[in-house]
Amino acid sequence: MTYCVAIAVDAGLVFCSDSRTNAGIDQVSTYSKMHRFGVDGQRQFVIMSAGNLGTTQATIARIKRDIKERATESLLTVATISEAAEYLGAISRAEQEKHATRGVGFEASFIIGGQIAGKKHRIMMVYPEGNHITSSHDTPYLQIGESKYGKPILDRILTRDLNLDTCALCALVSMDSTMRSNLSVGPPIEILVYRTDTLALDTPLRFEEGSEFLREVKRSWDQRLKEAFRQMPPFAWAAAWEKNSNRAANSNDDQD
Repeated sequence: MTYCVAIAVDAGLVFCSDSRTNAGIDQVSTYSKMHRFGVDGQRQFVIMSAGNLGTTQATIARIKRDIKERATESLLTVATISEAAEYLGAISRAEQEKHATRGVGFEASFIIGGQIAGKKHRIMMVYPEGNHITSSHDTPYLQIGESKYGKPILDRILTRDLNLDTCALCALVSMDSTMRSNLSVGPPIEILVYRTDTLALDTPLRFEEGSEFLREVKRSWDQRLKEAFRQMPPFAWAAAWEKNSNRAANSNDDQD
């Protein structure tokens, strides 16, 4: 299984992915799911992948080949992030159809994000069918893979005006929540931050399984969750509320 999340705020973009693939209990391997493309000062793209490993690797290989061979259509020629998502979806769909056999799934999904000079930075999610969606002002993130466990923290914290350090930490907490609930998602964890209008990508930060920073994130988040839970209103009030509600209902019945 996989978990990848991309965040788009006014200050820029954050990409976070795990590196574990699982084809069965005794077939667990490590592959990077984050891929970078672009030309400094002109355009930058980051692609994260989830789904069938053969499909995702073939899709990324085709994208690299189109760039190397100066194809008419490639990530170096598309005019917008939306066109880049359409191009990515078409390649993915073609690879799925090439290898599809009855009873075997070759589906893959992707997140692509970045910026082209003179255009706004954006993120897009590309479905296995090849179509795509983008983030919104109210939901400034996209997820692929095992998304449900890491979603609550994103919904509660993320807003468009947050700084990138806060967004990156939010992505790591989201990843930690996912790893805690699904053992098929795991380190190394890669995280990359892109700052608006820089048109340059740094090397992703990579946190290995023994990372002291990841352990500190996990320990701090667990501790603060427990502290918050202990400060919740005592449950005893609920019984009193129910009792008063029943009395009010009975009183109304009597009056009727």
